Amino acid sequence: MRLSLLSAPPSLTLRRLWTLDTFAYALRVFVAFSGALAISGWQDDVTLMMPLFLGIIASALAETDDSWQGRLQAVGVTLVCFAMASLSVQWLFPYPWLFAPALVVSTFVMIMLGALGPRYATISFGTLILAIYSMIALEHHGGVPEDGAWRQPLLLLSGAAWYGLISIVWCALFSRQPVKQSLARVYRRLGRYLSLKATLLEPLRGRDLDDTRLALAHQNGEVVAALNQAKDVLFQRLGSPRGDRRLDRYLQLYFIAQDIHERASSSHSPYSSLIEAFFHHDVLFRCQRLLDQQGHACRRLSRALLLNRPFEHDQSEQALADLRASITHLRSHQQPEWQALMPPLSALADNLATLEAQLASAEHPEVATPHADASLHDRSLHGPRDAWARIRAAMTLSSPTLRHALRLPIALLVGYVLMQVFHPTQGFWILLTTLFVCRPNFSATQRFLVKRVAGTVLGLVVGWASISLFPHPLAQSLIAVVAGVVFFASRQTHYGIATAAITLLVLCSFNQVGDGFDLIWPRLFDTLVGVLIAGLAVLWILPDWQGRRLYRQAATSLISQRRYLEEIIQQYATGKQDDLAYRLARRNAHNADAALSTLLSNMLHEPRRYQGHDVDDAMRFLALSHTLLGYLSALGAHRHARNDDTSDGQGDTGVTALAERVATLLGRLAEHLEARRPLSGFGAEVARLREALDAPATSRADDGETYWPMRHQLRLVCRQLEFLGEAANRLIAPAPSDNQEHAAKAYT
Repeated sequence: MRLSLLSAPPSLTLRRLWTLDTFAYALRVFVAFSGALAISGWQDDVTLMMPLFLGIIASALAETDDSWQGRLQAVGVTLVCFAMASLSVQWLFPYPWLFAPALVVSTFVMIMLGALGPRYATISFGTLILAIYSMIALEHHGGVPEDGAWRQPLLLLSGAAWYGLISIVWCALFSRQPVKQSLARVYRRLGRYLSLKATLLEPLRGRDLDDTRLALAHQNGEVVAALNQAKDVLFQRLGSPRGDRRLDRYLQLYFIAQDIHERASSSHSPYSSLIEAFFHHDVLFRCQRLLDQQGHACRRLSRALLLNRPFEHDQSEQALADLRASITHLRSHQQPEWQALMPPLSALADNLATLEAQLASAEHPEVATPHADASLHDRSLHGPRDAWARIRAAMTLSSPTLRHALRLPIALLVGYVLMQVFHPTQGFWILLTTLFVCRPNFSATQRFLVKRVAGTVLGLVVGWASISLFPHPLAQSLIAVVAGVVFFASRQTHYGIATAAITLLVLCSFNQVGDGFDLIWPRLFDTLVGVLIAGLAVLWILPDWQGRRLYRQAATSLISQRRYLEEIIQQYATGKQDDLAYRLARRNAHNADAALSTLLSNMLHEPRRYQGHDVDDAMRFLALSHTLLGYLSALGAHRHARNDDTSDGQGDTGVTALAERVATLLGRLAEHLEARRPLSGFGAEVARLREALDAPATSRADDGETYWPMRHQLRLVCRQLEFLGEAANRLIAPAPSDNQEHAAKAYT
């Protein structure tokens, strides 16, 4: 990518840069920093630069995606919060005995406001950053000056307002660009998911698929996160007239992505059975190639969206034709050992064909059939009553938000007390480091802690070299501007580089009004003290060990899947409708699955003695749960084929009634898991249900030649429930497994 950017013509290079998520962000910051630098030069007052820079940084960190009207409101709220924080610091700075409790209370309040939603969490975090920037500015000037006491708060607010203005104008001029980028991200991650899933169909005997399934669950979490972000970006702009063709086109692309995701996550049969049966035939290779080509097509669609280019998927169309020819060849042989697997294999091919049709509709989404229900779930705040309900829901020790809201103020208080006792130079950097490093869980804190120290050391070395080699103030100012842009361009993906960049900015900026060399060792010392406080706080103060929440999150995942199944049953009864209730149930099931995957990833980075569960048992449950979600997704993907399958010639006692029994068992499993009660007799109930599903139908429900979605998929779900019951008992009372061979069956 980098080489292509360097070798491409300038116009094409700029166009490709425009497609990057961070380019617009970094460009806005560059304009803001350049304006602050120009004002400082125009006034011939170098002391203006640093507070303006700090205000810009705090405002940019508090920025949230929105329409220009929403951004205007958010900037207004942000500036009010910034003004209150800066003035409070100004008034209380000379009185440590008042400053300390105010620091604790304000930090607690700001963190708890994050329970209202991501927007409020971002603004609250930015407010805490600006408060500490105010402390740093006052400390640098030796306290509150007798003359011009309002100068520093006004400069900080001016920098914040300047960036806020740039942000509002940018949102008004380029309101559709974030929508395109978010949808491109969805299709890019869908492409990776499809290519990864294609590897499950690789016909290799004796192959261990466990790692691939876990990687697939993790990638599914990334797809879900991208879909959620795209939905939020779209929802923020739905206030525009619905006659906006471009917005309607993007909304249709979002719904197409949802449908592709459901079909991509579907599983119609255990892959090991397919590999064993069709090992000497090319049909699985054809399935694998088609899935992989569809993954490439999704990635090409992502690039086409960003570059406004035509989208082509000829290779996947040819792969689909080859697959159909291969299945026709299989049918002509009529091998007895193949007959039982031919219906699910055909259903898999039909599912991939429908997926291909969805890709074709993405080429011209404006002519695709619009959804009857095009509404999106509204997660925004609705009045004081809703705000209080969200705060009250978070006011429990089981809530990570409350734990963090209690932990962080104590950590900042410890840092402030150490400052008052030892009076370190530039001591408020301790608080800033603690604020950035102390995260809601151990895994995130550990990751940021290491990168913060490494980035600070790198930034100090580069900063020392910069102010030594380029002593001219203008050169150092330009370096500071470039460092600020690098910080915002890399802070989401390369935190170590971002830390080095912001350290370089600080050194070059402070060197304008003092001696930057005198800041090197204090900055390093303060960083080490700050990360030490953050690390000890996340270990000792209400630690949120993920292993202690594993059983609860596992139960949440099963509850969400039960609700998804209930919506699917309703759809089979009433006909396929992609209404909001169905889409919300489907999205909640995938969200819960992604949350379980994230929790396990975090748990793996925690000390072994705090994990509380055998890691293999936890990973086994994730693989089983994700496979179950795949079976349900296949059931949902075939909602259009319902008639004889649901009635089974037996009226209300048909397959639909059996599906309701499956949902009941799934709910019972979740309830026992959430209450940490061992299951007894669960296997026998599942076995009886499997017998009912395997019983010969009185009519056409299972003739061995036709795929009946509910009956076939419910068999797979019941089979999975047996393994999930055993895995749930191991999570409730973890113990070494003495039957590894039986447990391994759960994966296949």
